[in-house]
Amino acid sequence: MSAFSEVSLLLVNTLGSLFLLIVVLRFLLQLVRADFYNPLSQFIVKATNPLLLPLRRFIPGFGGMDIAALVLAFVVQWVLLLLLLALQNVPLIFDLTLIWALVGVFSLLLNIYFWGLIITVIASWLAPNSYNPALILIGQILEPVMRPIRSRMPDMGGLDLSPIVLFLLIKVVEILFLYPLAQMANLPRGLIVGI
Repeated sequence: MSAFSEVSLLLVNTLGSLFLLIVVLRFLLQLVRADFYNPLSQFIVKATNPLLLPLRRFIPGFGGMDIAALVLAFVVQWVLLLLLLALQNVPLIFDLTLIWALVGVFSLLLNIYFWGLIITVIASWLAPNSYNPALILIGQILEPVMRPIRSRMPDMGGLDLSPIVLFLLIKVVEILFLYPLAQMANLPRGLIVGI
């Protein structure tokens, strides 16, 4: 592979992955009704509006979920995958790339929660009660998932073990659903964002 091909692969993968992350975060922020006036929320909205607003004309929301954002995330993952495969001169199998894109978006959702938990746990040690806009948004994304776990946990005297339970649940979902689906679809590791 030439140096130009490697640079192209790096740029497409990096920029595409960042945009995909922003689109998935847009879906999650709207799902949890996060603070719209947070500076990071504003950035995410402005970065995704050019592609998302036209999609919303044809794809309505359902039950408080922004289905158009999910469709956009799937399309971005799929186009990114096609570009990466084309840059590596790998033959395309259309049906498999659609399955790979679906698995990639699902995996990215799990990774957002996994890394969000790690960030909040570390931040709770280093900067408790911080008013950092990023930490506030991460907390708003995690809280709807953490609240039911926390309510069912016994009182541990101020020690919150709910992140450990959520870590375990994420890994169980990966083992039971994601890994078998990735193996069944013969998923190439390293090409899919989130895997």
